[in-house]
Amino acid sequence: MSSLRRKRALLVAAGAALALATTAACSSSGSGGTSGTAGGAHKKVTLITGVKSDPFYITMTCAAQAEAKAKGLDFTADGSAQWDVSVQRPLIDSVAAARPDGLMVSPVDTSALTPSLKQIQSSGTKVALVDTSVTDTSIGITRISSDNEEGGKVAAKALAQQMGEKGSAIVISVKPGVSTTDARIKGFTAEMANHPGITVLPTLYDNDLPATAASQIQSTLAAHPDLGGVFAGNTNTGQGIATGLQQAGKQGAVKVAAFDAEPDEITALKAGTVQVLVAQDPGAIGTQAVDQLAAAFDGKPAEKQIGTTMVAITKDNMDDPQVSKYFYKSGC
Repeated sequence: MSSLRRKRALLVAAGAALALATTAACSSSGSGGTSGTAGGAHKKVTLITGVKSDPFYITMTCAAQAEAKAKGLDFTADGSAQWDVSVQRPLIDSVAAARPDGLMVSPVDTSALTPSLKQIQSSGTKVALVDTSVTDTSIGITRISSDNEEGGKVAAKALAQQMGEKGSAIVISVKPGVSTTDARIKGFTAEMANHPGITVLPTLYDNDLPATAASQIQSTLAAHPDLGGVFAGNTNTGQGIATGLQQAGKQGAVKVAAFDAEPDEITALKAGTVQVLVAQDPGAIGTQAVDQLAAAFDGKPAEKQIGTTMVAITKDNMDDPQVSKYFYKSGC
């Protein structure tokens, strides 16, 4: 449901950007090799992601698993079936019972899971927050994510240009209280204030359900015939919007800015349903989290905040190998 969560090396100015957030993981495991350092070898590390089936989190999990194997760490991963506190909390509670040496976690709420994470941390497990975070700054030895607010600004600039600087635009996102998507909306809204010819409609939330997003975009079209653009807060929302626009016969007429570069989104970009994607680097997030935990196991300081690269993908540059390497995976 919802980068996240700062370095910005690759925002392509001319084609900029967009929004699809957030998120998924594969349940997998890998045992340690022989290249781990003395303090970290065979430590147990668990990854809990936001939505298990989302290619963003699958890509993160695959990279984390490979890096853990290289570091000699025992790695397991799991994730929520949907972006919901009640679904993720039991997974986190099971980690508390298992007491691994390290936990990488993408919390699905900025505050509701804090007590559980505090308990895990106080028991001696080192916590790394990946993609999403919590407002309590005492949680986590490191926080690794994209600059989601900046990504929202880039999406707004690109969408305004696609819209010809006129008409109505709307944000459809997951739900309030998700650190990454909240930041994207904040950045988008702030930038759109610089485009007076565009009216930004009240944000809608689809609870990370594509069918709901499809219905919402169709209802918005009926109520606002001048709708010229939509910003999708995350992956599932973007998929739903694309479906809704196709069903309404508005594909290409209503411009779409979306986050992420999942397989369905790449297909939509090729088809012209989506005009710009802002890809995050979930693989780097997973790799960096493992590296920071491994350093902490060896008694070295972890880097408190790490920002990962984002790149704007358009139909014009998507075949460039330096861009296509940011496409997300559907499996390891």
